[in-house]
Amino acid sequence: MKIAIIVAMTKELNLLLPLIDSCKEVVSANGFSYYEGLMGGKEVAVMQCGIGKVNAAVGAFALIDSFHPDIVINSGVAGGTGSDAKILDVVVGERVAYHDVWCGPCGAPRGCVQGLPQYFEAPSAVLDSPAFNRKGVMRGLIASGDQFVDSGEMLSAITKIYPDVMAVDMESAAIAQICYLRKVPFVSIRVISDTPGEADNSSQYNSFWEDAPRHTFEVLMSLLETL
Repeated sequence: MKIAIIVAMTKELNLLLPLIDSCKEVVSANGFSYYEGLMGGKEVAVMQCGIGKVNAAVGAFALIDSFHPDIVINSGVAGGTGSDAKILDVVVGERVAYHDVWCGPCGAPRGCVQGLPQYFEAPSAVLDSPAFNRKGVMRGLIASGDQFVDSGEMLSAITKIYPDVMAVDMESAAIAQICYLRKVPFVSIRVISDTPGEADNSSQYNSFWEDAPRHTFEVLMSLLETL
């Protein structure tokens, strides 16, 4: 099985690369760089796409075209929403959706690109992995948009669309859309870094980087062993 893993930031990539055996950098024909090797006994390609929906979509498209994976996994950090998922908990995206999309009065609800599903769903076979049956890991909805959510007002606007949202990020839904269009299974695994709207939201996010991303990568490694 060939597995593509996409992260957004250099901090995430630098923590992930030491986990890859026989790691080598590859420059694809379309000019994108990624790293190939073995993780959990599986052939993997790891790419840093950059922050935001456009970077995520372009990176995912390039990696799928070059590596031809059997599944794409997005890993990294996300903001909490005041749900049961707290800082350092890992949210596995049963579904992902946009929170900043509105196509106007065309019949598509808020958060939905006209002609596409409201939600992009992860494969049930992946969601049922025993890798997720551990304390601090939960399955739920992840919502994405091109903004760092750092206030209660911003979060309230998102939860008005999705009352059950468990995490917010800036890439998952864009990668999911590309995978949906290319018919490649997709799942997002995100660790909660901060809680938007709390007084110390920025300090939570800054101090988080000392060790927390390892939480999601531990879950990721366990998942690879079960695929």
